[in-house]
Amino acid sequence: MKIELGDIIEYAISVSPDTANSEIDQLFKENINTHGIVITKSNKPVGIITRTDFYQKLGSLYGYNLYISRPVSLLMKEFILCFDYHTSIIEASEKAMNRGSNELYDDIIVTKAELLYGVISIRSLLMTFASVQSQVASSLNPLTKLPGNRIIDENIQELPSKEKFTILYIDLDYFKTYNDVYGFAKGDKVIQETASILQAHAHQYQGFVGHIGGDDFIIILYDWEFDKICDEIITTFDQSIATFYNQEHQNLGYVIAENRSGTLEEIPLVSISIAAVSNQFKNFDSPDDIVNFATLIKKECKSIKCSCYISNELRCS
Repeated sequence: MKIELGDIIEYAISVSPDTANSEIDQLFKENINTHGIVITKSNKPVGIITRTDFYQKLGSLYGYNLYISRPVSLLMKEFILCFDYHTSIIEASEKAMNRGSNELYDDIIVTKAELLYGVISIRSLLMTFASVQSQVASSLNPLTKLPGNRIIDENIQELPSKEKFTILYIDLDYFKTYNDVYGFAKGDKVIQETASILQAHAHQYQGFVGHIGGDDFIIILYDWEFDKICDEIITTFDQSIATFYNQEHQNLGYVIAENRSGTLEEIPLVSISIAAVSNQFKNFDSPDDIVNFATLIKKECKSIKCSCYISNELRCS
């Protein structure tokens, strides 16, 4: 869920640097809920004067007589925090709360094409941030804490407009058999380990990782370089999955269990399948086209009895 600063913008009172402090005094008195006034040159923010600082300086010994008729540029803060109106609430909140104590509660300034667009109070910013975090938390998969289907869908909806993207549609083969033989508790551990592996590798490529449900996952990359990450995931997964089996099954490389027809057979250890779909050689008109194409490739990938990946270029590891 992405909320931009432009979605919660508040009206900003602005003045030029040469505005007399007597006018600033009048503006604060007329606008009792205004915390700060933005100082601009040619409508570009260059400073801010907060209500608290203004009256503290005027209230000091000789302060009123010294400043009231002089320009606000003498009292304004030149350290200001400006963001483009497309900036996310999360990014702005993190940077705003990293400011020094003297600026911590100053309004943040929002610009559009570098011109003043509005302001946002810290109270409004943090209340919105808390609401976003709450909604995000409710959308996480309870087992892996990865984004669930609602957040995944939001990310997929944006893909047709991206210049470059690759979706990795991932699931585990023979996982049902593992659950039947070792139990659901250990099966959950396999799912959690898979999530950790995907997160660790996707992080290096600034990828988005989501948990569709069960043993199905998705990674979204915003480029076409996916071969390396697929190889890395497969290598790490194959090394890790063996530790979830007892020594006998590790040595055999399979388990004896019933197949879907109820017949006992040798079923391989859990492997991982990755269907890679990019827009490098194929254009997609809608998010549904992307998902449907990835589903087709995943079926082909799962027919191979080992960890592998297949892309829409039909390359296989």
